[in-house]
Amino acid sequence: MSRTTERYHPTLITLHWLTLLLMVGVYALIELHDGLPKGSAERALAKSWHESLGILVFAVVVLVRLPLRWMLGQPSELAGTPAWQSRLAHVMHWALYGLLIAAPVLGYLSLNAKGAPVSLFGLELPGLMAPDKALAGGLKEVHEAIGTLGYWLIGLHAAAALVHHYLMHDTTLARMGLGRARLDPNSRDSR
Repeated sequence: MSRTTERYHPTLITLHWLTLLLMVGVYALIELHDGLPKGSAERALAKSWHESLGILVFAVVVLVRLPLRWMLGQPSELAGTPAWQSRLAHVMHWALYGLLIAAPVLGYLSLNAKGAPVSLFGLELPGLMAPDKALAGGLKEVHEAIGTLGYWLIGLHAAAALVHHYLMHDTTLARMGLGRARLDPNSRDSR
């Protein structure tokens, strides 16, 4: 595993923002779905696209993003970062990865347990378990709870990045591709 000194690798930056766009789509579609009339074609389409984008999130994270993060490494910690802050950031990152993996898996399994087909943009995917109506409800509840938790995790992650940028005046946000990372005597990176 290699570590860069200043910024994330451009591929990881791209995957980070792609994941965010996919998640915005996932959340927007489920909110849209809930507001549409039951039984309508529009509601079914919103649900189908929600499921497809959820599967894409899982594929991007598990098949591409995590392996590349392991291979490409991440920037070294900013100098002077308190240990508690480093631990909290580490826990937050892995909680977000947990969300990005667990929510799609539980959504997929809840549909399998319900006996409903799962499709990826119209391509029907195989079931991973036999229908089990009792289990379907429980899986759906956990999927929805994790989805709700996701609003908080994503919001806290974004808020922390903004605090680093606007209040702490460090290059945390620039390291993920927004703005140019700079090293100057006043930057926390150069201490």
